[in-house]
Amino acid sequence: MNVIPFDDSRLTAMGLLAEVYTGISAKTHESFATAGLSEIDFETLIRLARSPGRRLRMSDLAAQTSLSTSGMTRVVDRLEREGLAMRQACATDRRASYAVLTEAGADRLSGILPRHLIDIDTWFTGLLSSEQLSIFLDTLRIIRDAVRPCATAGAETESVPSSHG
Repeated sequence: MNVIPFDDSRLTAMGLLAEVYTGISAKTHESFATAGLSEIDFETLIRLARSPGRRLRMSDLAAQTSLSTSGMTRVVDRLEREGLAMRQACATDRRASYAVLTEAGADRLSGILPRHLIDIDTWFTGLLSSEQLSIFLDTLRIIRDAVRPCATAGAETESVPSSHG
């Protein structure tokens, strides 16, 4: 029988990752709540804002997040009711639709981003040197690409029609 020691560095890595994520989430929760957004609302809106044409196929948006397609549908439904996002039919595929960031959604993001960036700098990136941050980001991308290969689905390959069509 192969006994794994309780202080195995793999267990330490997973524990530290969980502790860091939970800690940063707790530190940023207040700024989201003040803006009337949940963490998944913010993640959805910022992914739309950073996508070509400020829009993503619903299936790609679900693939980029931790939600199922039906879970993402519920999030977009809620954001649509608040006027922060809207749906747009796909001209080439009746079964597909896009989630699109509205001007109100962009305004809500613009209102929260200064505080959120201060939180990120205070509790995360500002604690690292520029070299440490660069190595850390490269490392995170390696891991993300292995465990979540769809995390950037639709972000670079999608052709975006003009805003008039």
